[in-house]
Parts: sequence; C-alpha cells; structure tokens
Amino acid sequence: MTTLYHAPMSRSSSVLALIEELGADIDVQTVSIRRMGGAGAPDPANPHPEKRVPYLVDGDEHLRERGAIFLYLTDKFPGSGIAPQVGEKGRGAYVTWMSYYQGIMEPVFINTMLGQATPDMIKAYGTFDDMIATLVAALEKGPYLLGESFSAADILCSSPFHWMAHMTPDIPLVQDWVKRCGARPSIAKIAAADMAAMAEMAEA
Repeated sequence: MTTLYHAPMSRSSSVLALIEELGADIDVQTVSIRRMGGAGAPDPANPHPEKRVPYLVDGDEHLRERGAIFLYLTDKFPGSGIAPQVGEKGRGAYVTWMSYYQGIMEPVFINTMLGQATPDMIKAYGTFDDMIATLVAALEKGPYLLGESFSAADILCSSPFHWMAHMTPDIPLVQDWVKRCGARPSIAKIAAADMAAMAEMAEA
C-alpha cells in the first residue's frame, strides 16, 4: 500500500488534490507538524526524517519534496491524462515545471513573504517579478502551463497562490489561471476538507 503523510492546510494538500485527480488508491495518514509561528508539534508517527509533509512511502521507496512526489505518482498512475508520460509530447515541459517549482518558485515565494529576498538570494533565484514573468510567458500560450489542457503542473505551481492569496499579482492572466485551478473539483474538495480539519483542531 502506498501511504501519504499529510497535515491539513500544508504543502501536502496539493498532493491530496493530485491523488484526487489520479483516482489513486493511496492511504492517507494525517499527522501534526510544526507550523510557521510555532503552532503545532512534530508527530512521532511521521516517518519523514525532519517530521515535515508531504512524505510518501511506497514499499521500499520513500519520497519527500513535492516535485519528486508529483513525478512519481503521475508516472505510477498514468491513466488520468494530467501528466505527459515518457515519450509523449509535453513531457519535457512537464518535468521542467516540476523542477522549476521546487528549485525556483517555492524559494522565491518564501524569501519574498519573509522579507528575505537579499541580493544574494536574488542572484541565485531571481526576483518575484522574474518568476511571475515566467508564468505569464507560459500562460500567454494557453489557459494552462502546458497549453490547452490542465495538468499536474498547474496543481503544483498554483498551490502557493491558494494559501498565500495576497501574493497573487494584479495580472489578469495569472489571476484567472489561479481561479481556474482553484475551481477544479479536486482542489476545491481538498481546500474545504482542510478548512474543516483546521476548525476541528481549533476546537479540540
């Protein structure tokens, strides 16, 4: 059995949305995590070496980092049509977006949000505006990152705009893309479940 370790309203939420899109039979174990601001606590039941999420266990395979997990799951469950497979048109662009999110987008988001976009960081990753320009260049060619069809790349790359909505730029092309992605039943379902779970945790 493949198992995902998840905490509500966290990075692992986008993996749950992906699982919904894939229709994959994956066991989801909810764990607590240390959150920004100091709330929460590491969960002994979480096998992640740093007690973070997401963490995927598939037999002897243990995966962390969303880009890796997205690639692994879309290769393992290829029938959904939301990710080009090896040899198919668009595979290179898909893999590129997985790597771009992990290596550029998330660091730029976090550094900008925390006010830590230092000159050295900008040299390494570029500016927030640079990152937005990369998204715009792709979205000018179609409503989604890979063109006409929604893909797992849209789930991953739109995810920070859903939980840091104030950082969505005042650019209709990007705003409309974020709204389209957020309206997907998979993403909307997980967002609602996360809100309910967080409310339940607050009452506990």
